[in-house]
Amino acid sequence: MTRLALLAAVAALAATPALAALKEGAKAPDFTLQGYQAGKALTFSLADARKKGPVVLYFFPAADTAGCNIEAKMFADAMPQFAANGATVVGVTAGKLDQLQRISAETDKCSGKFPVAADPGAKVAKEYDATLPAGISNRTSYVISPSGQILHVHSEMNPTQHVSETLGAVKAWKAKK
Repeated sequence: MTRLALLAAVAALAATPALAALKEGAKAPDFTLQGYQAGKALTFSLADARKKGPVVLYFFPAADTAGCNIEAKMFADAMPQFAANGATVVGVTAGKLDQLQRISAETDKCSGKFPVAADPGAKVAKEYDATLPAGISNRTSYVISPSGQILHVHSEMNPTQHVSETLGAVKAWKAKK
């Protein structure tokens, strides 16, 4: 897919809220994906991350695009708050996989503060019903409990509310513990 076609697909859907099929209370599908943190290759396992506490799983359409850069920077800036509440954050994309190593380390994006993982063919995104018609990830964020239950879902192409929505859900989970 060309960059122009990708941008057109994302722009066409930007004003429309995405609809996530997995609802609060559903069991989150486990997965293991290859990715990067701070430019270094890693393997991310949802099952392993859940052993440490809740997991914020956010899907994004394509690395190094305006909305995705905004969202990555917002998550990076909020990492101390997520960590203080025992949460792990991971970004997953089925688009622009070749950009992940670089953006994982850049200070105006992830800043090395959380992993980003590649989802070739959008296999994981499809399990979470987080795909766009172009075959890439949409912008949907999940908060998943240590037991694997989906605690919160926020699905909207506008990147600006995903951090506050997921951080609020993590704090609410912690308050109930």
